[in-house]
Amino acid sequence: MPVRAFLFDFDGLLVDTETAARAGWELLFREHGHELPPDKWAVMIGTIDGWDIWGHLEELAGVPLDREGLNARRVEHELSLLELEGLRPGIVEYLEASEQLGIRRAIVSSSSRGWIDRHLARLERAAGWDAIVTADFDRARAKPRPTLYLEALEQLAVDAREAIAFEDSPNGVRAATAAGIFTVGVPNAITRDLGLHEADLVVESLADLPPEQLLARVPSS
Repeated sequence: MPVRAFLFDFDGLLVDTETAARAGWELLFREHGHELPPDKWAVMIGTIDGWDIWGHLEELAGVPLDREGLNARRVEHELSLLELEGLRPGIVEYLEASEQLGIRRAIVSSSSRGWIDRHLARLERAAGWDAIVTADFDRARAKPRPTLYLEALEQLAVDAREAIAFEDSPNGVRAATAAGIFTVGVPNAITRDLGLHEADLVVESLADLPPEQLLARVPSS
């Protein structure tokens, strides 16, 4: 079957939001005299509430925290860093290829629609998506469950064998492969050491693998 759809994760894949997200939490932990545990942070990437981060920080602090106030400062710091972030290398080429080849494209993310719309508007990339599927704080639909990918396939009216998914985290890779989709792992600075070996193919950057080369490597069914 020919490839008819590109399915992109958002956070860490289209845009490197992961570095800023970790920096925001590192700020809070260090203010309380502790370091953010990298192994615990890893389970949170690409999903919703993989770890009770607030509970852990309060346990370390030994007192209840002003979660609302601290979270507002964390988000402000994170967004200030994200203002500098554009699309990751190679993404523009894949978006252009999808237009030229008539390949449908979607965003499939455990984040909220509001979060994604905010950044797409900032990057002037809000138009041209055939579907945007988000978990919107619903843990039961979030990755590593395949639910979001199955919903995307249904919205695009394509078979799993006709799609390629692009993911940067183990949780995302597991979701896409569980949906039966050929998955390309593209790690970023935060996920590089987590291991994306469950993906069908792993590349350091999509800039290193032009779309036509990837399409030639995807097994036909």
